[in-house]
Amino acid sequence: QVELVESGGGLVQAGGSLRLSCTASGSIESITNMGWYRQGLGNQRDLVAVINSGGSPNYADSVKGRFTISRDYVKNTVYLQMNSLKPDDTAVYYCYADALRRRWWGQGTQVTVSL
Repeated sequence: QVELVESGGGLVQAGGSLRLSCTASGSIESITNMGWYRQGLGNQRDLVAVINSGGSPNYADSVKGRFTISRDYVKNTVYLQMNSLKPDDTAVYYCYADALRRRWWGQGTQVTVSL
């Protein structure tokens, strides 16, 4: 079993920054990929960024150059640094981890970007 606890969401003005954190516990030695999805109101859940066990990141086109995903293997934590935020980035952000042949999800954290 893997448990994920997220933090760092909130309200920010357009152009501002936020950093999301997601800490894993449980069978952490089994985790391969970790990443973030987001779901805006009425929208599907879309991939934002992923980082594999080797530390290689990939990003959705919509966030390239603005968001940075990183991973601390000692703290078992993945981060999403979000800069130059736009109102379109408003969503619930969900952390995930792939382990034990399934995907595990965090509870979600709300990010709201105002004009």
